[in-house]
Amino acid sequence: MKTKSVLAFILFLGVVNVFGQKVSVDLTFTAVNNGANVQLTSVKVMNRTQGGGEIIYWPDTTLSLEITPGDLLLCIGYSTGFPVGVKEINMENSSFQLFQSNPNPVKYQSMISMYIPDDGIVSIRVNDLRGTVIVTDDRLMEKGLNSIRFSPGNSSVYFFSVRWKGLTKTIKILNAEPGTGNKCILEYPGSNSNDRTLQAQVIKNDPDIQESGILDTPAANKTYTFEFATNIPCPEMPTVYYEGQFYNTIQIFSQCWLKENLNVGTMIPGTQNMINNSVIEKYCYNNKVDSCTKYGGLYQWEELMQYNLQQGVQGICPSGWHVPMDEEWMVLEGAVDSQYGIGEPEWDMYLDRGFDAGKNLKSISGWLNQGNGTDLFGFSCMPGGYRDGSDFFFGYIRYNGYWWTSTEYTFSNVWNRHLKYLNPGVYRLLNAKGNGFSVRCLRDN
Repeated sequence: MKTKSVLAFILFLGVVNVFGQKVSVDLTFTAVNNGANVQLTSVKVMNRTQGGGEIIYWPDTTLSLEITPGDLLLCIGYSTGFPVGVKEINMENSSFQLFQSNPNPVKYQSMISMYIPDDGIVSIRVNDLRGTVIVTDDRLMEKGLNSIRFSPGNSSVYFFSVRWKGLTKTIKILNAEPGTGNKCILEYPGSNSNDRTLQAQVIKNDPDIQESGILDTPAANKTYTFEFATNIPCPEMPTVYYEGQFYNTIQIFSQCWLKENLNVGTMIPGTQNMINNSVIEKYCYNNKVDSCTKYGGLYQWEELMQYNLQQGVQGICPSGWHVPMDEEWMVLEGAVDSQYGIGEPEWDMYLDRGFDAGKNLKSISGWLNQGNGTDLFGFSCMPGGYRDGSDFFFGYIRYNGYWWTSTEYTFSNVWNRHLKYLNPGVYRLLNAKGNGFSVRCLRDN
């Protein structure tokens, strides 16, 4: 018996050693903005399982790492948003250039960049579709890349023209929300010459720098493409038809989400618990079908997961989609917050986190007591309330919204997200699996 025990222990150590061995992988990075190539300025890779991370700077696009199989990596790409080739201009031979605004169509603000071959006066003119001059401005600009932040007014179409030393360039800008009564505004965050050093630490109040995050557990060499488009339907997949209902999609940098809470299954009374019976079951707030139509269904966690406890599973989501992990919600929060970026320690905290991520995720209507959001990224979170798993009552509709993640903390508790009508941040909480919360589905990588 003693010999068998020693042998078993040796075999156990062998298994641990095999699974604990590190492997070397080469990770290559590219970037696009809705199909147009984008140049990365830098990439940060954080090991969320083991800790630590590394940074590469353009023109480097490949990073060699040693990881343990199963390590979760958070890759963060940084870009100024300019098309590929802009920063590779030969300073002696380059010409005057004006680049298309990003995003276009524009909902709130759009960035416009231009290359000025030499210091000089630049004349800017903005016209509407009828030719009416909306804004004019003459400004001395430095040699190099210069950026302008454009906020649209009432018109549906604008023509943005720039004149430098007798040369004129014009782009067409579409307004996603005309007739709002807003004033057309131009702002100048500054120039971007080739001498400027771009750091991989994002500065959230610098409108020149954008960031995009990807989570993955690579097992071999892999190429990742960051997406920098945001607040548009997911490219090549604007809608999803699932179980008799169309869902809209929304691209928020490298994540593609369903724009609405999931509403699938057969309604059962709030006084009953869901069971594993091969039938998807849902709660509708106050047992009213109209509530599910407006806010989506409420689900107990195990039903939502379809009784598979592995985080990131499809669960009741459509094929090719999954129940988002706790870490994937963190990427979303960092992408939409104006002060705390992707991968910052703020998102690992418990309870209220961030500066305005919640406000930027919430819909612009439907929240009581001035609790509406700005919906800057089109995520359109609605306050669907919840179903209490202990006392079987419904509560807080139009005040709060609750969303499951697929990440367990203990046998009985799961990480979830909570948006409150009075708070601009996002709550990260633990809740019992028996509660009924909403769910958003995230497309697989």
